Amino acid sequence: MSTRPLFVVAGVGNGTGDRVFSKAGYRVALIARNAEHLKKTADEINATGGEAVAFPVPSYAYSDIASVFDKIRAHQWASGGRTELRAALFNAGAGVWKPFLDVTEADVALITETNVTAAFAFARQVLLAFKQNEVDEKGKRGTLLFTGATASIRGNVTTSAFAAGKFALRALSQSLNKEFGKQNIHVAHAIIDGGILTDLSLSRRQGDPEWKSNGDIRLDPESIGKSYLYLANQDRSAWTWELDLRPAHEKW
Repeated sequence: MSTRPLFVVAGVGNGTGDRVFSKAGYRVALIARNAEHLKKTADEINATGGEAVAFPVPSYAYSDIASVFDKIRAHQWASGGRTELRAALFNAGAGVWKPFLDVTEADVALITETNVTAAFAFARQVLLAFKQNEVDEKGKRGTLLFTGATASIRGNVTTSAFAAGKFALRALSQSLNKEFGKQNIHVAHAIIDGGILTDLSLSRRQGDPEWKSNGDIRLDPESIGKSYLYLANQDRSAWTWELDLRPAHEKW
């Protein structure tokens, strides 16, 4: 029986590419704090013929991220056979948008845990797994992706906390790209600039039918997923470190 590739996502949302990777033949391990949402996403993937499992975590503390990878490694997949971690996405985020003097110690702790502590723990587990893989036909052992934002490259009047976290995540991705590229491990960072078509964004724009129908003004989750899969499929002769995604009419 052939070995199946595994895609691990931390911070499950509409734009993570889990469904796109599933359609491409990957098993999918979903990590997040919202167990109910995780199960719903896994059930939807499984209902379309994919193979996904939810792995909820109580927090994004370093130890919780390490523990959940133990569970993923020990999991017996329903279809049987071996699996290798070949792609991973760190999509966890902490939305703190406040004037600087309104930012609390708890806000700083949340930003730090999500964008630094959890990101380091996630990357460590993924990279250790990649190092055990053989180089594949594309010349790589695996692809580690990080989701960024406009705040990854510039601050603004209410993003002192949010941008600090995103700057840290971007710096981590660049450092890992340079350190592990020589081991045929691909690390990439994606700046997502603009609103994404999600159930939540639709509910907030019920009086705006264009939000659902007009791809010029918002990002489509499947299109983001296809971009992530494109990065995972790049061969070693031409790797992207940073990808900037935005809808056609987004002001920037």
